[in-house]
Amino acid sequence: MSTFLFDKTIFGPVKSRRLGVSLGINLLPNSEKICNFNCIYCECGWTHQGKIHEKFPSLIEVKNLLEARLIELKKLQQPLDVITFAGNGEPTMHPEFPEIIDATIDLRNNYFPKVKIAVLSNTSLVQKKEIFESLHKVDLNILKIDSAFEDTCKLLNKPLGHFNLNEIINNLKSFNGKLIVQTMFIKGIFEGIKFDNTSEDEITAWLEVIKKINPIQVMIYTIARSTPATGIEKIPLKKLKEIAEKLKLLGIKAGVYD
Repeated sequence: MSTFLFDKTIFGPVKSRRLGVSLGINLLPNSEKICNFNCIYCECGWTHQGKIHEKFPSLIEVKNLLEARLIELKKLQQPLDVITFAGNGEPTMHPEFPEIIDATIDLRNNYFPKVKIAVLSNTSLVQKKEIFESLHKVDLNILKIDSAFEDTCKLLNKPLGHFNLNEIINNLKSFNGKLIVQTMFIKGIFEGIKFDNTSEDEITAWLEVIKKINPIQVMIYTIARSTPATGIEKIPLKKLKEIAEKLKLLGIKAGVYD
């Protein structure tokens, strides 16, 4: 199916279904997706696994481009809710990620002090001290966990390196609640294997994991754009709301986005 890549380092503002008016930062190359996951539902398509043909934007490049765009938006009196690290892969893979976060905080404070900073991450590198500390600095630290079962995660996320779900859960617990969990709910068939992470067994186990992590919020969503794999089905809004209600009974805030 048709997917797309972000062709700029700084993009938008765009209207985000989860975050409002968002100015995006893509720390990955503009011509290829670079990630340590290969999620079957990723709107950017399959992960590029060969030689990287384009360099990562440097700290100076990101800082200069972001500052220029913020100055422009301020002159235009453009409403802005959030500056979001997203784009063509996993943002924490950038070798200067901690320095870029610090620079972004300084620029935000200077030009749009009321705007929040968000990072959308697949959780794979939060065990690194410098990544963990940087994620603690942002307003919206949004980390993925798509299932409480490792086999399901491996099917949906297709990690390309070491992956241990228990390690990830323990890493998320280390944030002591200062995080937002995001979960993509889908069902279908991939490579002959039937999956549905909204089944009773999946949700029961997932709720237990969420209780252990105890985030300030859980973002519940399903596919909204094309996916690289075929045979993936969107979960109905009614079902997503039912899952959210189960979270609310546990005293955990939930947002639903279809």
